Amino acid sequence: MSDLKALPNTRLWLLLAAAFGTFSIGAGFMHAYTVFLVTFIDVFGWTRAEVSLAYSVSQIVNGISSPLVGWLVDRLGPRRLILMGGAVLTVGLIASSWVTQLWHIVVLYGVVMTLGANCLGLVVFVPLLSRYFVRNRGMAVSVVQSANGFARAFSAPLATLMISGLGWRGAYLWQGVFMGVVLLPLAGLFRGVGGGGHRRVLDGQGWTLRQAIRTPHFWLLFAVYLFTGLGSFLVALHQLAFAVNVGFDKLYAAEVLGMGAFLSLPGVIVTGTISDYIGRELSAVVTYGTSILGVVFALMITSPDQHLLLWLHACFFGLTWGARGPAITAKTADLFPGPNLGAILGVITIGTGLGAAGGSWMAGFVFDTTGSYRVAFFLSIFFYVCGSVAFWALRRPPAIRI
Repeated sequence: MSDLKALPNTRLWLLLAAAFGTFSIGAGFMHAYTVFLVTFIDVFGWTRAEVSLAYSVSQIVNGISSPLVGWLVDRLGPRRLILMGGAVLTVGLIASSWVTQLWHIVVLYGVVMTLGANCLGLVVFVPLLSRYFVRNRGMAVSVVQSANGFARAFSAPLATLMISGLGWRGAYLWQGVFMGVVLLPLAGLFRGVGGGGHRRVLDGQGWTLRQAIRTPHFWLLFAVYLFTGLGSFLVALHQLAFAVNVGFDKLYAAEVLGMGAFLSLPGVIVTGTISDYIGRELSAVVTYGTSILGVVFALMITSPDQHLLLWLHACFFGLTWGARGPAITAKTADLFPGPNLGAILGVITIGTGLGAAGGSWMAGFVFDTTGSYRVAFFLSIFFYVCGSVAFWALRRPPAIRI
């Protein structure tokens, strides 16, 4: 593994910035669906449960494809994954500008765009960065993880403005054009790094996927991902729809929620970096508590004149959006280091996909059934508590079982 330590410091930081930028772009296109969701309800008359279906399918596909993406990145390296994923995402975005049926958006967003974006995400970058940044792994992972919150922050207001000016079909079309233009430059940023993965896998050092699966820590991590996905997406996908339903102006609500999401940048980086010093478990539990407080503020909103409560909800929920990610992924790298980390992380990430899919659809179903998001928000709090308990149980490292 001496080749992994040959990069100068400047190149290492450029690599980290490249991972942040690439993940931001891919995640931004996916998070923009929260705005398209509201538009689809108005244009096609679909129910909230129906428009949530595409997002739920997306999260399931994201989860079940993560092991394959992790296996591929261990062997092909990030540059080739970015080329493949970016091309698929471009096709999905452009094709989405012609959808006319619900199943069209389920296939294009839920499957095609998701597969493309997954090749620009954490499963690709965490194994790479965890090998280069060993002593400050939590910091490095937190920086790239913060791209997810950054993407949420700019995607909602930007998509809202694009739809207002270009129409939703034009917005999808120009997003696809942009992705196609930046594809080659993005992939070029990773030239010369992460190669030779197959050779390192054959070296056979570190944990294997089979060994990891036989430990309780693997399944505790899986549960953490599952509960966190449920808790987060019982709220996140429907935040804008919730605010509009209460009576807030759509653009104003998108701006407030976007500003709150921007707080995830310092929130994720600070909590991830602190986890290097106070421990992953304590750092994660604090973020769970902060997210719960943000959901409580949402439960207190009953009318569109309660601007302070909307800001408090946006800020507290946004501050810790993705903040558990660095602690969870860094903890995975701590517990199961080695050349098979991509595959191990990919399988564990299935829990996130299942949780996010269940949470996003469940919130829509709850609203269609009760006319309110209150039950969904209470369920979010419950699952956040479950996630913090499961994470706290990961304090002791596992022993390799031959």
